[in-house]
Amino acid sequence: MRIELRVCQHCLDGEHGGGHHKSALLQDMVNCAERIKEHKDVLDLDAVHIRRVRDDEQGKPEALPVVAATIQNNQIVLNDTQLVAEGQDGNMLLYANPDDILTVLAGNVDEISKAVPGDVTVDLSEPGAQIVSNADLGADPDRQPDV
Repeated sequence: MRIELRVCQHCLDGEHGGGHHKSALLQDMVNCAERIKEHKDVLDLDAVHIRRVRDDEQGKPEALPVVAATIQNNQIVLNDTQLVAEGQDGNMLLYANPDDILTVLAGNVDEISKAVPGDVTVDLSEPGAQIVSNADLGADPDRQPDV
């Protein structure tokens, strides 16, 4: 199984529209993906790719050949932020919504934290932490079901 996170480098740096909020969410995504990459063996992942796409390049995938697009003003526009996951059966899952991307990545970090001794948490921005807390990933030990 492999995953690939693609983000716009200029947006990550805060150079494009969207402001601090978008830049913070993208940084949260990259931080989570980097943590997953460090512990990919725990999740039985073959590879974790983090692709920072610049305006002066085509934005091709690094490893997983899937690209999300939307239609804006009657033109096809490639999504600059997306997460692609390839399962062991070869099926591809594509996440293009930033909230979904962060939730999936944070969920993977949560799974790592259950299997690895020590602290593997990622410090999220305020908007990122709000998204993840609303997702109810089960990371709160006070809200765990009785086993």
